[in-house]
Amino acid sequence: MIDTAPDKIAALKKSWQESTLAPLVKRFGERKTQFTTSDEHMVVDTVYTPDGDAGAYLETLGFPGEYPFTRGVQPNMYRGRFW
Repeated sequence: MIDTAPDKIAALKKSWQESTLAPLVKRFGERKTQFTTSDEHMVVDTVYTPDGDAGAYLETLGFPGEYPFTRGVQPNMYRGRFW
């Protein structure tokens, strides 16, 4: 059983990657295999979540492509296609 906020968010992130993001990427693909920052060439993750106390993160912000759509309607944001 998941009883801490970081563990719950990690489990929900994994579920989101498998059930929401993966089908979209499989169907449409992404424009690039890896996204990096322009100045330091650091790899940019698909989605970022809080590492510490999540508070109301799940209820108010959620994941991309899922209700309440505060992070966009596309699960992979605009990695698959432009605005």
